[in-house]
Amino acid sequence: MNNGPLNGAVVAVAGAAGPAGRAALLRLAEAGAVVVGADADPERLAEAVDAARYAHGGATVTGDTVDLLDLQATRDWAERTQKEFGRIDGLVHLVGGWRGSASFPETDLADWDLLEKLLIKTVQHTSLAFHDGLLRSDRGRFVLVSQSGAHKPTANNAAYNAGKAAAEAWTLALGDAFRKAGGEDGPQAAAAILVIKALVHDAMRAERPNAKFAGFTDVTELADAIAGVWDKPAQEVNGQRLWLTPKP
Repeated sequence: MNNGPLNGAVVAVAGAAGPAGRAALLRLAEAGAVVVGADADPERLAEAVDAARYAHGGATVTGDTVDLLDLQATRDWAERTQKEFGRIDGLVHLVGGWRGSASFPETDLADWDLLEKLLIKTVQHTSLAFHDGLLRSDRGRFVLVSQSGAHKPTANNAAYNAGKAAAEAWTLALGDAFRKAGGEDGPQAAAAILVIKALVHDAMRAERPNAKFAGFTDVTELADAIAGVWDKPAQEVNGQRLWLTPKP
């Protein structure tokens, strides 16, 4: 298991304390990666880090409380990580948030103000902070998790869908930077987008035992897909949307 491309890789996970983050920490640690989680919630982050360490004895999993809305703080996190572990091979972006409305004219633009920070600013800051380190890696990957509504926006999700679409465009621009830096040899690092409909985890199932959650992606499946981005050559995944749900 630990002879794969993630063995010994140093992977940062932004938004590590949520259900998707916890699953990603576990899966990356299982694959032999050194995992560096960041979140704004120190208590939940400590729980997530402890759970991954406990599940995979001997794995190096650390947590850092970082305000990803602060570009300098994000840059400092990237520098600390590279100083401590000597390299950076991945940034998995799991910072999320959702706000919706009953109808299009009832959209509250305060929702946009919040989502623009959570869905776009954090992507801008992590990508700018980790760009150089990922380029230096022999297996650098930037992984964004997006949502199908970015491709078929709905009236009640205007702010959320627009935020996700902008985050995708930013990530594809990063992929173009990696492509250009690779020259004739092709990109050595990759920026990839995993597209889901929605996520589900065990606690949600326990709360709603009769719900079908049709088309939802389990956080453990998402974690497998995240790890899978390292299984393919950079040229294959750079600038690509990898669909975990049918295209709308």
